[in-house]
Amino acid sequence: MEAFDTYQTPLSSRYASKEMAHLFSPAMRFHTWRKLWLNLAIAEKELGLPISDEAIAEMKENLYLDTAQFDVAAREEKKRRHDVMAHVHTFGTVAPAAAGIIHLGATSCYVTDNADLIFLREALTIVLAKLVVVIDRLAKFAQQYRDLPTLGFTHFQPAQLTTVGKRCTLWIQELLWDLRNIRRARDDLGFRGVKGTTGTQASFLALFDGDHDKVVALDKRVTELLGFSYAYPVTSQTYSRKIDVDVLAPLASFGATAHKIATDIRLLANLKEVEEPFEAEQIGSSAMAYKRNPMRSERICSLSRHLMVLHQNALMTSSVQWFERTLDDSANRRVTLPEAFLTADIVLTTLQNVSEGLVVYPKVIARRIGQELPFMATENIIMAVVKSGGDRQEAHEKIRVLSHQAARVVKEEGGENDLIERVKNDPYFDGIKAQLDSLLEPRSFVGRAPEQVDQFLKEWVEPALDLEEFKKDIQGASKAELNV
Repeated sequence: MEAFDTYQTPLSSRYASKEMAHLFSPAMRFHTWRKLWLNLAIAEKELGLPISDEAIAEMKENLYLDTAQFDVAAREEKKRRHDVMAHVHTFGTVAPAAAGIIHLGATSCYVTDNADLIFLREALTIVLAKLVVVIDRLAKFAQQYRDLPTLGFTHFQPAQLTTVGKRCTLWIQELLWDLRNIRRARDDLGFRGVKGTTGTQASFLALFDGDHDKVVALDKRVTELLGFSYAYPVTSQTYSRKIDVDVLAPLASFGATAHKIATDIRLLANLKEVEEPFEAEQIGSSAMAYKRNPMRSERICSLSRHLMVLHQNALMTSSVQWFERTLDDSANRRVTLPEAFLTADIVLTTLQNVSEGLVVYPKVIARRIGQELPFMATENIIMAVVKSGGDRQEAHEKIRVLSHQAARVVKEEGGENDLIERVKNDPYFDGIKAQLDSLLEPRSFVGRAPEQVDQFLKEWVEPALDLEEFKKDIQGASKAELNV
């Protein structure tokens, strides 16, 4: 019952994947700190500092904290008001041979900032893996409905026809841009490395008796041991908070994409043309039993707005870092960074779930086309009259009068669009009546939409997903299931 007596963020308790929630957990954070201390000690030993094999061995054997160690750390932090030193002491209790050299020469940001960069890199990799699956699922949907005509909308008013698949490619194109931006943010990430209290490496220079080459080698070796290709060449006490801005920017941009996709699906659901999946026992409304609310798409929109806003936190935090550092970034980042990735993770899982279960209603789509297409076909009818020897101006006037009559039936009487029946009943059009069915064939109004889908998938989507990393992500992906 204790878990129900205190507030828990729904991001982790209700929505997020176990993978992403674990990445930002205290267990992973403090385990990563210990890995950083271990690798610092290994590098310092390699470069000649008197650190025993026993110390290294004990540190290696105790990289994971148990409940008792979490309790010790909590008591220490309450006493010392310093989380890093609390964990230095706690690590020393289980690795006594290393107690005197843990954190040697380092400042708190050696573990806190370097750990954050590790988490950012891993979190971006999780996001990329989920994003390519969503793109893959939507690409299959676009291919399946590449040539199914549907009414286009501009200003949410009826416009020229497109296809269901072509509309989907508009969503995919934005996701491809997100893929590019997020991958670039991940691959650009560096390591803070071993820089000391204000970034000058003075403490390490003292440790190595003024040997600059050893300090440079230490920074390079620790960076290498933690799996980064490079460390930022200069830092203050922290890595620049501009890095957080660069990481959260593509996540916020993805939030805009997801919101647009989910909004389109919500509008299509209202039109009863396309719906998100709806389970057999799912309830749409506690009062209106007939309702099929698009709750998944609504959740995507809701959380995407939160994701977009979090970027502002990173911008503001970066802008107010005084000189070599100020601590007013700390509490904000503890909330902002995990929430950004937990939110992106949830949006992606939900979007995958929607994309895997989209339901299309061709007959509803055809009926709506039938209501609007007669007006759109009037120019084709006029051209057919002219080709058969008629007068363009006379044909235009005839169509104008009949169109207004049909529109009056639709708007004032609530009837169906009967323009074509009026054309068929007017002797003026006897010469082209045999052509009317072909003139009203919806597929003749979609232009190159099917071919655009084919070309887009072949020339843009397939190459983007062809990286070995992404192919493994797609092949290993299972169907997305929602917790609630």
